[in-house]
Order: sequence, then C-alpha cells, then structure tokens
Amino acid sequence: MMIERAGAQDAGEILCLQRAAYVTEAQLYGDPFLPPLVESLEQATALYATDAVVLKATEAGRVVGAVRAVFNERTCLVGRLIVAPDRQGRGIGTALLKAVEEEVAELADALVLFTGHQSAGNLRLYKHLGYQEFRRERINEHLVHVHLRKDLE
Repeated sequence: MMIERAGAQDAGEILCLQRAAYVTEAQLYGDPFLPPLVESLEQATALYATDAVVLKATEAGRVVGAVRAVFNERTCLVGRLIVAPDRQGRGIGTALLKAVEEEVAELADALVLFTGHQSAGNLRLYKHLGYQEFRRERINEHLVHVHLRKDLE
C-alpha cells in the first residue's frame, strides 16, 4: 500500500469510494442523507483549490482509502476518513491517520475530528491513536457527534 497526496484528478474516484464507505454509517443511523453521501463532485473538487491536505491510499493502482485535513489557524480538522469496504480492518485507516498527522505536524498544534456516538469502531480507533473526547453535540434525535482532539508535540 502507498499513501500520497491526492489531487483534483482523484476527486471522482475518492468521492465514489466515500459513498461506498459511508453506506454502513447511513444504515447505522438510519439516515441516507449524511453529508459524505450527498457531497457533490463540484464540492469535493473545490477542496483541492484550498490549503487542505487530502491523502489517498492505493493498492495496485486502486484507491482503497483517503482522508482530508482542513486548517483553522493552527488546528487541523480531520475528516472523511474512508476505507474501501472490502479492505476495512487491515490497518489502512490507522496508516492514513498517522500519515495525515505527519503531513500537518509543522502546520498545526492539534488535530480534531468527530464521529457518531454509535460508531464504536471509529471511536476505538481514534482513542487507540491518542485522540481524546472533549465534547458531544446532539445533531438530531438519532445522532450525537463525539468530538475528539489530539495535541501534536
């Protein structure tokens, strides 16, 4: 597996993978309109014109994972960590998170991210990698976002 920066030319493939990866989250929360599922190609492509960092993981020329990081001064918001459904549980998500941490280390003092309160696998992964919960935000009757933070040294 290779992890490298993605470019605007990768936006369509990453968006397709994102939709496949978020289907289980949509089922878990009973919401087929989660933002990652309704993001347009135009919205996804626009990200590449900013200072955001988008990394992709590839195996044999196939994109099997991705993550994005958007800056707010010295804090980096990590989002859309995705892994192809047939490749989950093989360390790709862990590798992507570690890679994005290294990529932004000189530009950020901390990383923040959020996931749904029922996303046990995500919460376990983030806590294992040193992210600590700092608040919960009720989105609707079925969803609470758990916000986590990791300070960089």
